[in-house]
Amino acid sequence: MAQAWKCSGLRWTADGPVLRWDGGRGSALTWGKRVAFGVTEGGVRTCVGARGNACPVRAVVSGRSTGARCEECARLDRAHSVAADTIADDPRPYHVYLAWFGPGMTKVGITALERGSARLLEQGAVAFSWLGVGPLMAARRTEELLRAALGVPDRIPYADKRAVRAALPGTAAERAVEVEDLHARAVGLGGWPESLERASCQVVDHVGVFGLAGLTGPASAVGAVSELVAGGVVEGELVAAAGPDLHLAVESGRQNERGDGKGDGRVVVVLDTRLMTGWELVPVGSGGLTVPVREFKVAKESAGMQDGLF
Repeated sequence: MAQAWKCSGLRWTADGPVLRWDGGRGSALTWGKRVAFGVTEGGVRTCVGARGNACPVRAVVSGRSTGARCEECARLDRAHSVAADTIADDPRPYHVYLAWFGPGMTKVGITALERGSARLLEQGAVAFSWLGVGPLMAARRTEELLRAALGVPDRIPYADKRAVRAALPGTAAERAVEVEDLHARAVGLGGWPESLERASCQVVDHVGVFGLAGLTGPASAVGAVSELVAGGVVEGELVAAAGPDLHLAVESGRQNERGDGKGDGRVVVVLDTRLMTGWELVPVGSGGLTVPVREFKVAKESAGMQDGLF
């Protein structure tokens, strides 16, 4: 029997995305790399635990959960978290940023200064700019100021981020417009915390880093893996990555969630690597794509794609 591996998620490094495995091993990902694995036959997806500790009951979790945690471990994981707003005394300085994911889709957020732009890469931000830097609570108050005064959200669902990648403007200057406009409106507001040092608008574009150039219109992703299943196989060529998502060119003629068999040639499908955690995965020689895939309606309609995904 082939050795089984457990994925601990996708990490972004200075050299690009790396798939991490339990035990500390990493697999660097480069464009054109073949990504292929199978889920063990008869296997179940088990809770990954919380804050470095294994789940005491090895609870079975849903294949569609991106967190791969049972209710109790999820609660423990968020009990001491900046993201969950349960920490008020972190002494580290924090950046406030504006992150843009596509037309009409910009959010405000914070990240520890020491992390640099790693948080933006992890979220799949296509472009971003810093707004300022200061103590944690000052950064939080600035977030709230933008939400209240300008209606800027602090969260955008991953599904929305994926779907809008098919409609990205073609140049970095075009992709920067919404961030520049919102930055100007934000710094013009009154009520900024005095301890927050404002930053000038300098938009950083990640299209090249993510490999998304050329993956718009008819060449854009047409759907996303909705879950892994026991005995299922994922095989494709890596053409891009953004946040936790791998964009894989896969052979069509495979099954989608409706069971259709339409399509010919290759299409691009997104795999959220968070769906890989909690499963025992094994190497495969071939096998295509035999897990459920959810079709992007917007991508199909705007790009003139075939009626069936696979």
